[in-house]
Amino acid sequence: MGEFSMQDALKQFLKQSRMKGGIQALQIEDAWEQIMGKTIAKYTESIQIINQTLFITTTVAPLKNELLYQKDKIIERVNEALGERVVKEVVIN
Repeated sequence: MGEFSMQDALKQFLKQSRMKGGIQALQIEDAWEQIMGKTIAKYTESIQIINQTLFITTTVAPLKNELLYQKDKIIERVNEALGERVVKEVVIN
């Protein structure tokens, strides 16, 4: 049996575990400000990943409109921040 770093071992465990979705949901909440900037993060009420869909909730109409235009960019940035292709679709409420 070969040697694994702790990081590799945890990644392998999470890959095979049902906890992976929950961990990624926490990661996206923590990284949202860094991914999208302080202003967008400030006016985002909630953000969650469910079945490879990123749900973004905001009551600010101009922000909703802006996020609609940036869906592809959001998917790209979130997947890059999480280190893998986690999000395939974005829904803005």
